[in-house]
Amino acid sequence: MAFENPSRERIKQILTDAHHIAVVGLSDKPDRVSYMVAEAMQQKGYRIIPVNPMVSGTILGETCYASLKDIPEKVDIVNVFRRSDQVVPVAEESVAIGAKVFWLQLGIANEEAARIAEEGGLEVIMDRCIKVEDSILLPGGK
Repeated sequence: MAFENPSRERIKQILTDAHHIAVVGLSDKPDRVSYMVAEAMQQKGYRIIPVNPMVSGTILGETCYASLKDIPEKVDIVNVFRRSDQVVPVAEESVAIGAKVFWLQLGIANEEAARIAEEGGLEVIMDRCIKVEDSILLPGGK
């Protein structure tokens, strides 16, 4: 059976309920899409938790972690900025940390990763931009 994203109403509820978003592959370079999306989500009131093993220190004023397993608090959404062929281990880690949602950004899709996340109890969203969805579904903020 082919993958299908949750309904727009469900995505709106996911965003409304979310507070902590781990952003895997978040760049520390302000001209990168991952940085711009994460910054916009931060400005909308979400707590952004950067995950990038190539960056030590902080991004957007938040401590950057090498992996999801290093994050010392609960994560609502794992938002992924990695190539489609690199997201299976991210899905496995998302399940391991007990995240609620596994979200692959626009242009990213992987059926195996979706299956792993779903079997692990996570809701899955693929090939959608979290910033765009938030802007459409919650234009006035949460």
